[in-house]
Amino acid sequence: MKKNKKAFAITLGIITLCVILGIYYYVALPAFNIHCVGFWYFAIGLFAILTLVVALVRVAKLNQDYNNIHIDRDTWIDLKSNLLFKLLLSITLIVGVIYICGSILSSPIVNAKKYRELINISTHEFEKDIKQISYNEIPILDKDSATLLGSRKMGNMVDYVSQFEVSSAYTQINYDNRPYRVSPLEYGSIIKWFTNRSKGIPAYMKIDMASQNVECVKLKEGMKYSTSEHFGRNIYRHLRFKYPTYIFDDIHFEIDEKGTPYWICPVLDYSIGLFGGEKIKDVILVNAVTGETTDYKVDKVPTWIDHVYSADLLIDYYDYYGTLKNGYLNSVFSQKGCLQTTDGYNYIALDDDVWVYTGVTSVGKDESNVGFVLMNQRTGETRYYSIAGAQEESAMESAQGQVQNLGYKATFPLLLNIANEPTYFICLKDDAGLVKRYAMVNIQKYSIVAIGSSVTDCEKEYINLLKKNHVSVSDAKDLPETSGKIAKIAQAVVDGNSHYYIMLEGDTSIYDVNVSDNIKIITYTIGDSITFSYTKGKETNSVSQIKQ
Repeated sequence: MKKNKKAFAITLGIITLCVILGIYYYVALPAFNIHCVGFWYFAIGLFAILTLVVALVRVAKLNQDYNNIHIDRDTWIDLKSNLLFKLLLSITLIVGVIYICGSILSSPIVNAKKYRELINISTHEFEKDIKQISYNEIPILDKDSATLLGSRKMGNMVDYVSQFEVSSAYTQINYDNRPYRVSPLEYGSIIKWFTNRSKGIPAYMKIDMASQNVECVKLKEGMKYSTSEHFGRNIYRHLRFKYPTYIFDDIHFEIDEKGTPYWICPVLDYSIGLFGGEKIKDVILVNAVTGETTDYKVDKVPTWIDHVYSADLLIDYYDYYGTLKNGYLNSVFSQKGCLQTTDGYNYIALDDDVWVYTGVTSVGKDESNVGFVLMNQRTGETRYYSIAGAQEESAMESAQGQVQNLGYKATFPLLLNIANEPTYFICLKDDAGLVKRYAMVNIQKYSIVAIGSSVTDCEKEYINLLKKNHVSVSDAKDLPETSGKIAKIAQAVVDGNSHYYIMLEGDTSIYDVNVSDNIKIITYTIGDSITFSYTKGKETNSVSQIKQ
């Protein structure tokens, strides 16, 4: 009878252990990869529990009473002589020591040079890389503003609002050569997941960051794989079961040129020891509707994908490069020549890619930047621009100071080229999160601060201030020109300003002429010949300067 009880207890213990480990794996989803920290936690926990189970069974056998287990001196001596207990305890300790040593040997303490070489940085010229853009192409929405607009749009979708919410993802992408933020809907609760899971998530939100147009894109077939799914259709679990050895970085929601939703899932590799030198080696593309996956090498990803390298990873790369130039000890003590990125970052659309922008300052935390970097989120390319000037926070405070009586709060700056001057563009929002004013602050002469109720007014005021402060302003933009006879002309008022919209013979494009910028447009009529430079837009092209 006692043997049967013992066998039953051992069997029950093994089953319980397997169930616990299975639940842990299903929930935590560690990769079976020696570079995965979660895998080492799993291994240490497994051997520790096995050691404990063997110890309890052995002690209970010696006590001959499974209900009153205690360890005295003789029991401990016997336990230490047990081969299985010693083996499991040794393995647990060895695995723990390997993990600790691996962590130390993977750190910048002993690998400063390798960490510095994680990126290659090239120096570029601001005016050549950052082109001047029209005011109707400036992305004036940050993530918080996009979230607010998305929530308002969702509130008007009567057929969705009771069952779904908008995810907080709001990934910034380039779509149709314009800056957008996209975010999927998600189930409102587990009950709503249960009642809607058969059809999936029916739509995603798409917000034009320049025009502030919000569109809820309805899908012919719902998304079955997302972060709000449960069990096997949860995107993280779906990835883990299909790629058990892959270590994934942050995943992002994007859409391709046809508007098909995908999850972009970068795969990490470690080039320094066990846990150091994170790099992206592959990218898994998951169709959010079907769950179909495609594995691309990092240098072979489709060009429509914008998020391969996360902003945090790229910033870590530069911080390693900037702080470890003269070794790890120097970065801690004397900090000679050490540079680091400023607190915060933003995104810039350049060369049909999304680039992370952040300033570069000394480790001493002074109030100025020595330059800034642009980091390509698709390729990892990093460009450095040596332009000394105000830190972003200083520029934000300057902009807020101009409207301090209104209590508006500044968003993190966007870097723009205005009249060939590196300029911080800042939105000023009220307590409700609505954009009320726009500010432009000159990076090199940050006492030059322009405020406007519209982007156009702000740009005008800014250029006037540059001229008053004897800054050489270049009005010549590298813009295309066109000529022809006017086929149609119509007048309208936009934001209190008079505009003329014209079409040329043999040209289907619509050209927008702001009268305050080009007053002589009022002298033209149908049939007149005209030549002008312009900036391309989505629906209309903005006329920059009439030549004749």
